[in-house]
Amino acid sequence: MSRLEHRLAEADSSVRSILERSIEGRRLKTSDAIQLVGARESNLEALCASADWLRAEQAGSTVTYVVNRNINFTNVCVKSCRFCAFARGVRSEEAYFLEPEDVIERTQQAQALGATEVCIQAGLAPIENPRFYIDLITALKQACPDIHIHAYSPEEIVYGAERMGLPLAPYLEQLRDAGLGSLPGTSAEILDDRIRDRIAPGRLSTQAWIEVIRTAHSLGIPTTSTLMFGHVESPEDRVHHMGLLRTIQEETGGFTEFVPLSFVHEAAPLFVDEELSGVRSGPSAAEVRALYATARLMLGASFRNIQASWVKEGPEVARALLRCGVNDLGGTLMNESISTTAGARNGQFMSPATLRSIIRSVDRDPAERSTTYSIIRRFARNAGADGDALEPLDNVSDANSIFGSYAALAADDGHRFRMPDRPARKITPDHDLSSASRFGKGEHFFRMT
Repeated sequence: MSRLEHRLAEADSSVRSILERSIEGRRLKTSDAIQLVGARESNLEALCASADWLRAEQAGSTVTYVVNRNINFTNVCVKSCRFCAFARGVRSEEAYFLEPEDVIERTQQAQALGATEVCIQAGLAPIENPRFYIDLITALKQACPDIHIHAYSPEEIVYGAERMGLPLAPYLEQLRDAGLGSLPGTSAEILDDRIRDRIAPGRLSTQAWIEVIRTAHSLGIPTTSTLMFGHVESPEDRVHHMGLLRTIQEETGGFTEFVPLSFVHEAAPLFVDEELSGVRSGPSAAEVRALYATARLMLGASFRNIQASWVKEGPEVARALLRCGVNDLGGTLMNESISTTAGARNGQFMSPATLRSIIRSVDRDPAERSTTYSIIRRFARNAGADGDALEPLDNVSDANSIFGSYAALAADDGHRFRMPDRPARKITPDHDLSSASRFGKGEHFFRMT
């Protein structure tokens, strides 16, 4: 008897019936998905075994990762989301802003270490120049033409479009033409305005998030998709969220992956300040496994790629999730501030060798991928006695000293955010953007001239 057959035999008949229909390729109904996200004990084991079987059918034995660098260029934000411990006000002593030359320098460093992607997300800083986001992409792409720029949450897209007075489509077209490769599907949290108004008053609406995503897909800009769970939402809310994503994906095909994100509570104002009743300290281990496995059953036919966030879950849980429908472990990151300031304890960097070790520990085939899931390099399931050849990132022992940290940036007066009080240089075509020295330290070139 196979593992799957054994687990199904031990499950309740109602759960077994749902799982057997999913294995046969039938569409998972919302009511059935709600039952599955609440699965526990033998039902949970049967669910995970079914998700693992479907993963093999839909995505094969390969587990992928991307060599990337994350850059949160400012923690200044005009909004105050209750779950966010990252953001600071414009006058905070911890408010920082990375100048364009800093973003370029960090990207060039990452490229030298093997990165194929830079991921850029930040707070909504009140910089005067309405072309802020477009100019940054332009400068970065001209300096680093071979890097894939995965940047700007839907919240940032709406903010930037409003500041330029443009509809979404022309604004996204300008970003795409400047060099934007894809959008992170963050700022989704739970796609239900009733909950969004509780955990993040003033956040963009569910409809606005969907409009950004649909518009991006229509313009050939792929996006990821996310779900934050384990705070005040219900199992029904989680399933409704995934149902919306499934509908969009079946219409556009523009999502590259689905990434569930456990709520990190330790430093989140939503939890620490007890602003709301009923806020949970993140999902339980069983809830995490059930959510990921249900995602494979509900989304796998159209998404293919289900990613485990080692930053949120930790390496051991990420390893376990590889047996619950997951086929991707995300990226090396190198630097990460948003989860770590909320209290995540899993670090901000994972070397390619470590990622491959996790993949091999569950008898799967490691592969390095691009942002859009093209395979760059495949590795043997068994590395052999000598292991893989060391890569530059495999030699990094202290990520904070090499890539920096939130704490260091927040304490560095050289990167202090200050509202611009004088005109600064404007980007023109004759500027040599390949040289970081073109941007004067401390001069916000985004200021309108």
